[in-house]
This record gives sequence, C-alpha cells and structure tokens, in this order.
Amino acid sequence: DAMQASLVGVSLATEAGVAAYVPLQHDADGAPEQLPLEWVLQQLQPLLNDPSHTVVGQNLKYDMIVLARHGIKVAPMDDTMVLSYVLDGTSHGHGMDELAELHLDYKPISFKDVCGSGKTQITFDQVPLDKALDYAAEDAEVTGRLYRQFKPRIAQEHMSSVYETLERGLVPVLSDMERTGIIVDATFLKELSSDFEKRTADIAGDIYKLAGHEFNIGSPKQLGEVLFDEMGIQGGKKTKTGAYGTGADVLEGLAAQGHDLPRRVLDWRQLSKLRSTYTDALVKQINPETKRIHTSYAQAIASTGRLSSTDPNLQNIPIRTEEGRKIRQAFVPEKGHVLLSADYSQIELRLLAHVAGIETLRQAFRDGQDIHAMTASEVFGIPVEGMEASVRSRAKAINFGIIYGISPFGLARQLAVPQGEAKKYIESYFEKFPGIRDYMETTKTFARENGYVQTIFGRKCHTPGIQDKNPARRNFSERAAINAPLQGAAADIIKRAMIRIPKALDEAGLSDRVKMLLQVHDELVFEAPEGDTDATIACIKAVMEGAAQPLLDLKVPLIVEAGTGDSWAEAH
Repeated sequence: DAMQASLVGVSLATEAGVAAYVPLQHDADGAPEQLPLEWVLQQLQPLLNDPSHTVVGQNLKYDMIVLARHGIKVAPMDDTMVLSYVLDGTSHGHGMDELAELHLDYKPISFKDVCGSGKTQITFDQVPLDKALDYAAEDAEVTGRLYRQFKPRIAQEHMSSVYETLERGLVPVLSDMERTGIIVDATFLKELSSDFEKRTADIAGDIYKLAGHEFNIGSPKQLGEVLFDEMGIQGGKKTKTGAYGTGADVLEGLAAQGHDLPRRVLDWRQLSKLRSTYTDALVKQINPETKRIHTSYAQAIASTGRLSSTDPNLQNIPIRTEEGRKIRQAFVPEKGHVLLSADYSQIELRLLAHVAGIETLRQAFRDGQDIHAMTASEVFGIPVEGMEASVRSRAKAINFGIIYGISPFGLARQLAVPQGEAKKYIESYFEKFPGIRDYMETTKTFARENGYVQTIFGRKCHTPGIQDKNPARRNFSERAAINAPLQGAAADIIKRAMIRIPKALDEAGLSDRVKMLLQVHDELVFEAPEGDTDATIACIKAVMEGAAQPLLDLKVPLIVEAGTGDSWAEAH
C-alpha cells in the first residue's frame, strides 16, 4: 500500500549496464549504518524535480505517492508501463518482468527470490544488502533499457498524441487523487453490514424452503444438483468439471422463465458480494493516519483505455440498485464541505451519433431532445407526447444494446419478449438509422484486417479473437470491436478533462480548497467547501464539456450533469 509503505531504499540508473542502490532503512541482522533518510531526500529533491531532465520509472505512480509522502515531487516524468500500454494495448501484460523477457530477452530477479513467499515472506527492510542491491539496482537498469526501446516507438508508430495528451499527464493526477482519498462513515457501514447479513439469512431461508432442505448456497456443485437433478428444471449443462454451470447468465435465464429459486439465489449472491466487497471490506481499508480510504487506479489494464480501481474497487458498486445507493451513502465529505459529482450524460450515444454520422441523432442531441423517447417514436412509430414510461424504457434498452452489438437473443431476454419481436426492433432501428449498421460493418472489417480498432483520438484497442473459428468467440470479439471505439473515446475524453482540471481549478483560485477524489466510468467526484460549490461546478463543467477540443470538434454537444450533497449518493 503506497500510502503506508516505508521508504527502505532508492535505486537509480543513468545509463545501460550501470546502476546503484542507496539503502536507507534496512533492519536485517548485520545491516551496516546507513545514510540518514532526510539527508538523502534533500540530495534527491533537486535531481527528481529538475526540468532539464526526465525521471523514468516503471509504474512510477506508486513511487510518486511514496516520495510525495516524504515531501518529494517528481517531474518531468515518463513511465515505461504506460508507454508499453499505449504501444501494445492488451496484447500482453505490462509488468516489468514480463516486459524484460519480451523485449530484452532477459529474466530479472523476482521479488519472490529476494523476499520469499507465503507465510515465510519477509519485508524488504529485512533483506540482506547484497541481495537488495542486485534486485533493486537491476530494477532501475532494466527500466532504463525498456525506456530506450519504447520512447522512440511512440513517434514511429504515431502514438505521441495518445501518450502525451491522454496518458502521461494522467500519472501525477492519479497520484494526487490516490493520496487525497475519501472519507467513509464506518458506523453507517457497520449498520449496513448487519442489515445485509440479516437480509442474506432471510433470503437463505426462502431458498431452503423452495429447495425443500438446507444446502450450501455458495457451492455451485450443490446448487446445480438442487436445480437440475432434484427440482428437474430443464436446460442444465455440465461443465468440464462434471458439475452443472450455475453462473449469473444461467440463473438469470432461469429466473426469466419464472423459476423462483434461481432469482432468490441471484439476490443472495448480490447481497453477499456487496457485504464482503464493500460494507465489511471498506471499514478495514480506512487508513489509520488519514482516516480515509485510498483506492488504487490501474491505468494499463483495460483495452478501451478505461481506468479500473482496486483496494477497494469503486467501479463496480451497483448504480441502479437500492443497495448500491446505500453503499454510496457511506462516502462523505469532511466537515464544512460537500461531495460534488460531475457526470457525462449519455456520452457513448453522443459519440455514436458523431462517428456514425447519424444526422437525426446529432440534431436531437443539439436540440436537447429526450433521445430515448425519440428512438421509441422512430422505431415503434408512436408519438412522443403521452408516451408510456415502459415504451421509453424499451427504447433505452435498444439504444444502449445497439452500442454493445446486442443480438436478438440478448435483447429478447433483456426486454422479456419473443426473439422474433426483438429481431424486428433491431431491424427497424437500423432502417431508421442506417449509418449505425454502416459504422458496425466498417468497424468489424477494420478489426479483422488490423487486429485492433481505434478511437477518434487515435488510441488502439486490440481485438483478439476477431478471426476465431469458434462463432461464439468471434461474435463476442465483434461486439467488443463495435463498442471499443465508443467506450474508448469516452475514456479518452474524461482523461483529457482530468488532466486539465487541476490547472483550471488553480486559475479559478480554487485549487487549495477543491480536491478531485474519484473517477468512476463517466463520473468525477470532488470535495469542495460549501461556499464554493457554484464556482466549482462552473469550472468543472466548462473543462469537461470542452474536453475534446481543440483536437476534435464534435458534431454533438457534450453535456455534464453536476450535483452536490452530504454523501456520494446524494450528489450523484
């Protein structure tokens, strides 16, 4: 955990084949007297913050957080992990050991070799200095060699814009956000956990009644036997292990057919997961020093450029369920402040209208029309005035389903209608908006020929499996290829905004009081003093809504909805 890790030593390399390790706090038997930590940091500060040369690191965000806790700023910087990600996307991993073997044909010393593993693993301050020297100095030297390979490729492969305007500038922004963290109300979470525990037990009771006996609901094997052997429900398929498949898709299909037990198991699973992942886990993740939780953002994982977060994962809290909203209630501001949420409205649909050249959709967005009602009117041939909410909801499912390349089968299941009816909806949609089908076919062809698709900002999203002989895998890759340029462009836009926001807040005289805390999909969350909310909203909306410019002049407006409150749930 970068927010709690002690600084044990620093490794440096300035040229290939030469590296050094400066031990600072080794505590192993026989460790010699070491240079004073504060004195070393004083010598490093001018070196690491000198505009005349660049500091290069592998996953440098981590090091920047540790050094910032000791008052050291790192800039300008380059990151080999991020460079590799921009160049090769998800065609392989971007850990240093994997990159060294792949690009340098060299196998570095592993952390396990130095510190052991499992119960016998030691912390780095216990490692003897000769071992620590070889491991740490090698880290810096290998990173330097990778950098000298990757940096020229960025220009050669025309990825400079993606690296310079989307990824490199994001590293210090994410570092600051992770360090700031967010407050959670531990008392509220504990009460919520008790409530979830009671409700989980009640649901388990319902499941046992429906099954006729108690069994381990968390065991896929036992659940499969209850559903398909004992209750005789049709459609059970055994996996390679010999047990029945009981994944969410299987249970959702059975629930849609009207079976009660699978529906209750889905409810039980959701509550159990929310409790273990959030209500119980968040309390344990409160930093004892800052009294906040500090999520860690992964920048080099998703093929579309989206950020993901871990410890805790804040990207997967359900948005539309009551339980998800309750968990968001636990995220609160410090006294005298509010949480402020700024969220892009229907950004992927707007980007679809732009890239597919659909003038009717573009005009509807320009006019501020209700896009789902307009779609319902076009597809179902009914007037917008007096339209029932259920009809609009159906059109909404089609709009978002189309973005993800939904099949008639998938849409039929989502809308609970016959597959033939769902097929007619999709065909009618393509007739009304022919540009969408053209976009899809062009995108799939490009992916098959190149092995990747691109966002409007030039990011490459790799599409493994697009040539797969297995139709199911190929279709999955085709759907991913259709969505990737839209989801990827949305990720690019919010990254452009995040990079610009610190400067904009500074120019508005707000940077000392307003902090950017979280990024979740198309949403940014801030903490602001109660008296600064109007000025903060105006500043953030201006940046986010203009984030595509000056590089791109979108044919549709980007709209940001902002709200404030005494919790994340209230603000969103």
